Amino acid sequence: MSTDRNIVLFDLFGVIARHQRPGALGKMAARCHAHTDAFTTAYWACRPPYDAGQQSAPEYWTAVLRRLSLSVDAGTIEELRLTDIDSWSRVDDRMVAYAQSLRDVAEVALLSNIPSDHADAFLAAQPWLHNLNHVAFSGKIKVAKPAPAAFHHCVVAMRAAPADFLFVDDRGENVRAARAAGMNGHVFTDRDELAAVIDTWLPTRRPMGK
Repeated sequence: MSTDRNIVLFDLFGVIARHQRPGALGKMAARCHAHTDAFTTAYWACRPPYDAGQQSAPEYWTAVLRRLSLSVDAGTIEELRLTDIDSWSRVDDRMVAYAQSLRDVAEVALLSNIPSDHADAFLAAQPWLHNLNHVAFSGKIKVAKPAPAAFHHCVVAMRAAPADFLFVDDRGENVRAARAAGMNGHVFTDRDELAAVIDTWLPTRRPMGK
């Protein structure tokens, strides 16, 4: 079933925004006097509940520090939190412009795995996000990709059908999950390849509103 709408649903990091700033995990590890490899393991192992809005920032950082058998104090947690947010703050200006240009021919939405406090910072720093048709941050909707409920949220929120969406993500498992949910999917590698895919996909669709 389709409502004959054209919705390009973007991932954020690795597509429109850049991955974590190089050296950021080492910087945070040094702040804790921890080995970078051990810190990196703890950082990612504790991350899923934080991304999915099931933990606050202090709860997440407490879990990381305790996993490393380090002392926990509010000052360290806040410094780590702010350094972490900054490390994920970069966007690809060329992709931002491209995503916005698509609004002439399609609806444009975003589905990103990002903690709630990171999402607040991103929304404040990137006003173009407010011009999209829908923005879904995992920390806000309380579910993260590749869980089916993350894609279902977008379908319900936009009052659309799964087949109306072309989901774009740099991670294959997320694209496979979107396809399993009934969406079209594309694994992102670069802007030019994506533009070719969208230029092929759109003519197969009915015009919006028709």
